Amino acid sequence: MRRIVLTFGLISGFILLAMLAVTLPLTMSGRMDFDGAEVLGYTSMLLAFLMVFFGIRSYRRNIGGGAITFGRAFKVGILITLVTCAVYVIAWEIYYFNFDHGFAEQYAAHVLDKMQREGATEAAISAERVKMEKFRELYQNPLINSGMTFLEVFPLGLIMTLVSAGVLRKKKSQLDLPKDFGA
Repeated sequence: MRRIVLTFGLISGFILLAMLAVTLPLTMSGRMDFDGAEVLGYTSMLLAFLMVFFGIRSYRRNIGGGAITFGRAFKVGILITLVTCAVYVIAWEIYYFNFDHGFAEQYAAHVLDKMQREGATEAAISAERVKMEKFRELYQNPLINSGMTFLEVFPLGLIMTLVSAGVLRKKKSQLDLPKDFGA
């Protein structure tokens, strides 16, 4: 199981890193706005977490003899998800604390500009400005930064794990039934 988890988890993690490596410079240089980067980012997460499905399927074929319980499929999938998340979080922490050139400031400016364009009241913008300042302070703490980064990707991985485990579960008794059983 370890080999499958690491293989598919690392592939998934590197898919996320490739998209991050493309979108982050475009966003930070102003060639792509944060909203577009967010859509592209979550789309790439969905593509990356397809590796959960393929990893569970590989486990079912190669180790389970064609069968896998929901519980075992969930275990394989959640471990792949955790490897993926670890790769993403480690990469972000290295980038943010060593190479970042104002991500938090640019993001805060984007949020406030968007509120202004959408006609938010000055009171709402001021309140959001205070929240953004607190966000920038908190984001400087590596533990909080890691947690927030983890929570960007983990929920989608959990959903993909649950769906994949449900779709791919197959009992040994289902393998033994003739193809025309019940017809």
